[in-house]
Amino acid sequence: MSSILTNNGAMVALSTLRNISSGLAETQKEISTGLKISSAADNAAVWSISQVMRSDADGFGAISESLSLGNSTVAVARKASESITELLGNIKTQVIAAQESGNDKTKIQSEISALRDQVSSIVGAAQFKGVNLLQGSQAITVLSSLDRTADGSVSASRITVNRNDLSVTEETAGTTAVAAGALMTGTRTGSAVAGNAADPDAVVSFTSGGVELGATYTITLTGTGAAGSDTSGEQTFTYVAGESDTELSVSTALKDQMDTYISDNSLTNISTSQDGATGALTVALAGGAGTDSIDVGFTEFTGGTVDGGLSALAGMDVTTEEGAAQALTDVESLINTAIDAAASFGSTQGRISTQSDFVSSLTDSLMSGVGSLVDANMEAASARLQSLQVQQQLGIQSLSIANQSPQSILSLFR
Repeated sequence: MSSILTNNGAMVALSTLRNISSGLAETQKEISTGLKISSAADNAAVWSISQVMRSDADGFGAISESLSLGNSTVAVARKASESITELLGNIKTQVIAAQESGNDKTKIQSEISALRDQVSSIVGAAQFKGVNLLQGSQAITVLSSLDRTADGSVSASRITVNRNDLSVTEETAGTTAVAAGALMTGTRTGSAVAGNAADPDAVVSFTSGGVELGATYTITLTGTGAAGSDTSGEQTFTYVAGESDTELSVSTALKDQMDTYISDNSLTNISTSQDGATGALTVALAGGAGTDSIDVGFTEFTGGTVDGGLSALAGMDVTTEEGAAQALTDVESLINTAIDAAASFGSTQGRISTQSDFVSSLTDSLMSGVGSLVDANMEAASARLQSLQVQQQLGIQSLSIANQSPQSILSLFR
């Protein structure tokens, strides 16, 4: 049956042409953008995955910059350490020359002082963007990776770079007064405790949170009476806190000093003990008679200076026989300290370089993965475009034929 109101052939041709035009528009968009998935509307799942991967790739780009800065910082410290090692080798040569009694030790000392000043100059200049790894003790960290777990959470990984103090600074006690109890508190301190007392000991506690760079802790010990209790006057034990010290480490350092003195002087009646949690330090008089006593005191200041790693170099003096002999012992230790520092920095620099190469490769892999998900296949798109263009032409021709069909009905009315 023919109808002038309903042209089924035209509707079919028009529907086909519409589909062809839609496919043609999509293909042309792929060719113009280079993407088969350019928005969430194209494929929400794949688009979201690609966006996460692209974000990670951008993040690794920032990490690569962080690693480059870290590598440069460590490289400066390593090179400076190597230069200092060479200078210490020259100092060793001068120290060996000072062992000969016929050499002019004053001139040798002048040469050592000049080399020491050069070491200090290198230490002061060995910084990159304000970070000097040859001064202080606080470690720094370099952002090295972003770790994504299966549940999508992200955490940062870091490479720790330890400082190696190669400064020539000698320890100096602080002189800035602090409020009483700011750093230390005591029980049965400041006055003599008799050996036959019910509790013949004194306790020095370290204030929680009181440790800071340059804080100076001094404990004095005066023992009287029998040989095992007599300290031959007041003995002083001092420690200046560094950046990484805690109450416990300060307590341990002071205890070690006291124990060494007690052992060297055979003070069998005096002993020390330590609270492993708080660092509270107890000095006890055991076995003492009523004629024996101990007097433990303490002082607390801030503004001190911590010993540098090469502090022995500051006081090196070869103008005397004793000084020359001591310098020969010290210089070997100083050289080993500098060598260890250079080796540590070299190892860390190698690790950073390896991580940097990995991050670069990982970034390339991520971008390649994103491309495989969303990039258009240009060869296939070109072939599809030509095919759709031919189909479009045929669709137009088919629609034209379908539109002419009702005109044939006119012949029935002639």
